[in-house]
Amino acid sequence: MQKCGYYPVMAADGHSYERKQIERWLATKSTSPMTGEALEHSFLTPNHALRGRIGEWREA
Repeated sequence: MQKCGYYPVMAADGHSYERKQIERWLATKSTSPMTGEALEHSFLTPNHALRGRIGEWREA
């Protein structure tokens, strides 16, 4: 089984992003990349379900 190199996380706006990219965004901004609205916080929650689905897709 090949490791998934994509690490999806969910931001305060409810959207999922690749961890490195959203961390880069949040280093200079406090808004949602999708909506442009201010984020309530900058905590990122791992999206294990999406990561699993990506892994399944890559194996198919």
